[in-house]
Amino acid sequence: MDLSTHQGGCHCRAVRFEVELTPHVEVEDCNCSICAMSGNDHIIVAKSRFRLLQGESALTEYRFNTGAARHLFCKVCGIKSFYVPRSNPDGYAVTWRCIDNWQTLDAAVEQFDGQNWEANAGALAHKSKD
Repeated sequence: MDLSTHQGGCHCRAVRFEVELTPHVEVEDCNCSICAMSGNDHIIVAKSRFRLLQGESALTEYRFNTGAARHLFCKVCGIKSFYVPRSNPDGYAVTWRCIDNWQTLDAAVEQFDGQNWEANAGALAHKSKD
C-alpha cells in the first residue's frame, strides 16, 4: 500500500500528530449528535498509521452514550484533532481539516448515518480495517 505521511494538530499547536494516508482518502461526514454539532469530518486509520508527536498532557477526554468512543480535545484551544472512534477502538479518527495540508488531499466525502449507528457501524468498521 502506497502511504504518505502528513502532519497536523489543534489550533494552538499544543497537540501535534502525524498520520500515514493512502493517495485517496475517504472522509466520513457523520450526522451523530457530536459530529453534527461540531462539524467533525474525519478519516479513520489503523492505530499503526497514527503517531502523537506532542501534547499528550494538553488533551482532555469526553465520553458519552456507550462510553466506547474517546473524544480527545486540546485543553487550551478546545479543538478535537483526533479521537478514538467507537466503530474502530483500535484506530483513530483524524479530523480532516486538522491535517496541515487537508486542502491538497485527494478526498471523497462520504455520508455516514451516525444517528442510526448500530444499523450502519458494521460497514464502517469493515472499511476502516486497512
